[in-house]
Amino acid sequence: MTTPMPKPGPRASRRTTVEEISAGGIVVDFTRPDLPVAVIARLNRAGRVEWCLPKGHLEGAETPAEAARREVEEETGISGEVIRPLGTVDYWFTVAGIRVHKLVHHFLLRARSGTLTVDNDPDQEAIEAAWIPFNQLRSRLSFANERRIVAAARPMVTRPDQ
Repeated sequence: MTTPMPKPGPRASRRTTVEEISAGGIVVDFTRPDLPVAVIARLNRAGRVEWCLPKGHLEGAETPAEAARREVEEETGISGEVIRPLGTVDYWFTVAGIRVHKLVHHFLLRARSGTLTVDNDPDQEAIEAAWIPFNQLRSRLSFANERRIVAAARPMVTRPDQ
C-alpha cells in the first residue's frame, strides 16, 4: 500500500514582515519658467542608475511633511516649503529574506534656498542631483509610481497657490 503524497498548497512563511514609512516629494523652483524639479540618482542593487524623487524614513516624532522637507534638503541641498500633499505610494518588496511593506508620502514643495548637491546625504545613497524641467520629469524618473505622482502634481505645479 502506498501513502498518498500531500497535496500542494500554501506553506507557512517564515519571512518576517516589517512596515516602513517614508516621505519626500517634488521640490520645484517656481522662479524659473521651466519649473525645474530637484531629483536624485542612485545605484540600485544591480548597479544601474535610477533617477528618483528625494525621500527617506521618518525620524522620531516627525510628521510626514516634516520628514519630506528634511529628506529633500539632505538629498538635494535644496530647502523647501511644503505646499500640499500629493499622495501616498504603497508597495511591497523583499530584502535579505524580509518582506517590507512601504508607504511613501509625497508632497509638493516650493524651493526656497540652497545649492544643488548630494554632499549632505547622510546615507550617501544619492550619487548625483539634477534640476529637471517639470515637463521632462516623467520621462526621466525610473519608477512608475513616482511618474503617477508627477502626473497628479501637474495642475498644482502650474497653479501652486490655488
